[in-house]
Amino acid sequence: PPLATIASTNMGVLLQDDVFVDFFNTFLNLPIFGQTPIYISSTGQWDLWPELPSHLDPSLPGLLTWLEKHRLPHFCKSSLCLHFVLCQKLLSFIRSEEAAKLLNWQSADQWLLEKCISGSRGMWRFRAFIQGLAGEELTKFWLTTERILGLDKSDVTQRKLYLSLLHALKATHLREGSRVTALCSKPTVQRITEWHMQPVSTGRETLGKMQTLALLKIQNYWLPNFFIHCKLSMEKEKSCWPLLQEYRERLQADAQQPTGSCSDLFTMHIKKSQALSGPYCSRKAKEEMWTLIKGGKGTQEMTMLRSLEGQSERKSGPARSLCSSDTEKSYLSENALGLISQQSEPPANTAFEDKGGETSPKSSCPDIEHFLQQEELCEEQLLSNVHFSTPVVQLPSLLGLKRPVKSSSPFSLLAWALSAEGCAGQPFREFLKRRERPVETHLLDLWHDLEDFLCVVLGSSGEGSFFLRHLIGVRICKTYLGKGSVQYLPLETRTLRNLQDHLPSGEVTPWIFKAQEEICKVLGFFYDEFLAEDDETFLQFMVKG
Repeated sequence: PPLATIASTNMGVLLQDDVFVDFFNTFLNLPIFGQTPIYISSTGQWDLWPELPSHLDPSLPGLLTWLEKHRLPHFCKSSLCLHFVLCQKLLSFIRSEEAAKLLNWQSADQWLLEKCISGSRGMWRFRAFIQGLAGEELTKFWLTTERILGLDKSDVTQRKLYLSLLHALKATHLREGSRVTALCSKPTVQRITEWHMQPVSTGRETLGKMQTLALLKIQNYWLPNFFIHCKLSMEKEKSCWPLLQEYRERLQADAQQPTGSCSDLFTMHIKKSQALSGPYCSRKAKEEMWTLIKGGKGTQEMTMLRSLEGQSERKSGPARSLCSSDTEKSYLSENALGLISQQSEPPANTAFEDKGGETSPKSSCPDIEHFLQQEELCEEQLLSNVHFSTPVVQLPSLLGLKRPVKSSSPFSLLAWALSAEGCAGQPFREFLKRRERPVETHLLDLWHDLEDFLCVVLGSSGEGSFFLRHLIGVRICKTYLGKGSVQYLPLETRTLRNLQDHLPSGEVTPWIFKAQEEICKVLGFFYDEFLAEDDETFLQFMVKG
């Protein structure tokens, strides 16, 4: 699988790919981490932040080894990595002779489209273009399926995520009447008799075939439309005119795209530190930076954030960003959150109240339905035992980092870090489990589940969002708020009770923020320890002795 291949590849080899560098830089600079380096591929330079004290001599081999052991494994678990894999597949199609013949593209067309879609920003543009359309559902389905097929269900540590993702997939993209089943099942439905003659183990193969069809439709329909949209938009944007001019010159000259990478033209190195001598502490550096923002000294940054939030409020549906942990997370401002109570509810007699008492939507693909049943996707069992993880994927963005909650923790902006933690492969959760802190791990799971629930409520226009909201709400109530569970959560009883009372209706936004504020107060101390351990590990690799 692509994710396993990435995880086993030498870091020096990976860094020769500019597209990987772009996604990896985005990942490395998520605020959950202490050390947030950035690699400038055009010069081969690593910029460290926080910088090492000037009297220390950093080791480049040590940095690369540290990245391989303590950052790359988490990157391969993140939504950013899934987007990187999809981006690579789209780029391979764009560069292929097949695409040139099928879509009548010249080399200049391929060059320009590659410019538009490469990297995390390119995927952000593409996801923004297809938002609310069938292309968005196909993309979400492809990303979720890629994660599922990369998991080993025989591994106990992976099986829970495997089953929960399958169950969420059944509630959204594989339900009867969904866009994905309508668009990706027709060629295979013609051979439905042949499918039933095959063993149930081929259910994964069926899912893989549907994923392949989804990718074909993205490549053959949505990608060409995105290209047209980009050219029309660039004509209206003055800053893009030089790029368009180069594109037209390439069209006339039929110039070929230059091959090769510039990474062999320089020697990789670490930027010389300008920091004063003293102890290395990423926690202190973060606290100073976040204090500037909290105190209003970072006026430009906060103005930009408010501007972006204002834009998101004027859009229907979630903000156009690609941020989250295998989940669709788009955060609006606090004013926009008041609109939740005005969301229209589906009729009472929905798929949850059919004659058979079925509480989850049915799949329109018999083979997939049989596969899901064989995987024992019983709702009661899953809601009781499985940690829920919604299936949609996004990339980190400024809007993905919620407005900070007030907290007595030294890190009053801890919510920013926890929001990014879901996008970063959950390194903080791994730290808590390694320290054998079950209560704090349980709290962190609740924090993320509340985030997921809020995202589904705010993005209620998505496919199967009502079913997904129901599943997450029921799971939160049963796992964290049921009898015997409340006493194990060090949160105010009033907060827990209001969550339990209002989650089913979706009118629970104020209490979600209240619960997350209380969780931040508990986890603040452990986050400090997490950063201290990260610093210690980093220094062990970077500095000899």
